[in-house]
Amino acid sequence: MTKHSDTVLNYHQRTKHTLQRYAKGPESIDWEDQPDHFRHFSGCEIVSLPLPGTELEVLFTELDTPEVISVKPLTLANIGLLLELAFGLSAWKQYGPSRWSLRCNPSSGNLHPTEVYLISADLENLKAGVYHYVSHDHALEQRCRFSDNLPDGSLYLGFSSIHWREAWKYGERAFRYCQHDIGHALGALRYAAATLGWRIELMAEAADADIAHLLGINRLDEFKALEHESPDLLCRIKIGVDSHQVNESSSDAVDNLLAAVEAGAWAGKADSLKAYHIYKWPVIDEVAIAADKPRTQEDNWQAIATKSLPTACTQTATSLIRQRRSAQQFDGKMAPMAKADFYRILAAVLPSSSTFQTWRWPAKVHLFIFVHRVEGLESGIYALLRNNAALPQLKLDTLTEFTWQAIADELPLYHLHSGDCRQFAKGLSCHQPIASDSAFSLGMVAEFSDTLRDAPWQYRRLFWETGLIGQVLYLEAEAAGYRGTGIGCFFDDSVHELLGFTGEQFQCLYHFTIGKPLDDQRIQTLPAYEHLRNN
Repeated sequence: MTKHSDTVLNYHQRTKHTLQRYAKGPESIDWEDQPDHFRHFSGCEIVSLPLPGTELEVLFTELDTPEVISVKPLTLANIGLLLELAFGLSAWKQYGPSRWSLRCNPSSGNLHPTEVYLISADLENLKAGVYHYVSHDHALEQRCRFSDNLPDGSLYLGFSSIHWREAWKYGERAFRYCQHDIGHALGALRYAAATLGWRIELMAEAADADIAHLLGINRLDEFKALEHESPDLLCRIKIGVDSHQVNESSSDAVDNLLAAVEAGAWAGKADSLKAYHIYKWPVIDEVAIAADKPRTQEDNWQAIATKSLPTACTQTATSLIRQRRSAQQFDGKMAPMAKADFYRILAAVLPSSSTFQTWRWPAKVHLFIFVHRVEGLESGIYALLRNNAALPQLKLDTLTEFTWQAIADELPLYHLHSGDCRQFAKGLSCHQPIASDSAFSLGMVAEFSDTLRDAPWQYRRLFWETGLIGQVLYLEAEAAGYRGTGIGCFFDDSVHELLGFTGEQFQCLYHFTIGKPLDDQRIQTLPAYEHLRNN
């Protein structure tokens, strides 16, 4: 193990919730003093995007076969639609005097630590440069203007995280949740791009230092102390067949971008996020440094795509994306979910699915599922293996009583144990009824210590993989007429004990649950961008 690997593993152990205590967080929270959910840069040229709300005819089911979707041209309107469907507002909620926004990309605690930047070639009404996307205003703030056009004429998106924005509520465990959110954001971007007939390429070779330079977040004097951003991901948008893009390596593309940024003219300074910094969480900075990614060589691995399982969904992709919500409570007396819907949802998270053609590495995350109410299946514990190479080790490391009986020709789904697990599911998910009142809940278990041994920065990638799985579960739940909720609060080692894991070979990183939602009729739902239409 390297020193950085030890730091990451120590952070992970330190931030586990246990039945005796929760991970260290703020002793009190002033709900009137939340960090601003929308970052702005003063002193930038503003590019207003065309009004949001455009509906496309592409059906959600057609996203299973993205190659048949007609390719939309690269215009400012379509760039705006991409950003809206991936990161824009989906609605406002109001209860009494309290009013808050929802977005197409979910976030732990609705705090939204993820910031999004666009790097564009010279287009009509959009000069070549680096832009920050403001979802509230549906506008771009130009942070850097290039002196020349980009050599490949491409469109790039970069993600960063404001760790403090999440730590304000969750304390030391917040670094984990920021990584979940990056995975959700990547999934949201993939779905949004697919509606336009566009594809996403992960620029996985790039170092964190490269991304920080490209997005301008290494310019620390332009950010308030403690409110800096940490670099995460860089993606290239592939539009149609462009031979230059195909032939240019990821590293060469990054070098060309760095040259453009170095010669460009920067503008703007980040406004304060306003809330008081009462608590400090130095362990988050320590793990962020230890998990810093260098420039690497990466395989462009992909599973062989397989035909998706059928769904009865007839909605357009744009309408379904905009309706996604996190359920707050479920109907504990719901009728069982149809087995066909259950299988469809699980099949959508396999590496062979269309969404995971974006992911460049073999799967390292597997699902352990508490089935409560699924037609034709006994209540109990099941496992979905997303990489069958892990089967021998998982059999060896889990409880000897588990049957590991394959039960589906369509899926690598295994029955482990029969019995009513609702109270176990609820108790393990910090006693939250959403884990037991659902059709099923699950824990995402990662191949852990061996993955981090010589590459501690892969700690973040494991969480991104779970977030990407979570985004698929969210949208597939909506398509089946249900609703999902990600659960970041669970008793880590109690989950491991229930399943039989010891040591750090496998670790549970995220929980999720899907069921029939119960809506609170006291809460009003308001249009996402009415404030723009009224201006």
